[in-house]
Amino acid sequence: MDAHIETHSNRMNMDRIFALAFVIAGGVFWTAASFAALYSYVRAGASVALLAAFYVFAATAATLVIGWFYERAAAALLVAASIAVVIWGAIASWELGVWILMGIFLVGPMLTAAVLFALAHREQEVVEHALAGSLAPVPVRVTTRG
Repeated sequence: MDAHIETHSNRMNMDRIFALAFVIAGGVFWTAASFAALYSYVRAGASVALLAAFYVFAATAATLVIGWFYERAAAALLVAASIAVVIWGAIASWELGVWILMGIFLVGPMLTAAVLFALAHREQEVVEHALAGSLAPVPVRVTTRG
């Protein structure tokens, strides 16, 4: 295998691994946090807390499955989810501490995973293009509004 292709292939695999790791770590953290918050802090009961934790787990599993096969779609969904969290915070009028926590532990990791998924997709395009016989870079599509 050509060194050029191998370099891009290794980079693609690392981007995928780190993106999936961010999704898994975030899913574990938020599944536990949603259960603990509802069960201990709000005292909503075990069934309500388990249901909330299941929703987080299901969203994480869906993101993993989509990201495994469709990196670009996963990146778009994670960006959309990040925007939804910011809108939720604006509507709920979060305090500064909540904004900081959600930014550090939810929005930041989701955007990081989105960028990593997008980079993995880009590296896959480069590898596929190189394997097709041309080692020229894949052209970047630029669109302008006018």
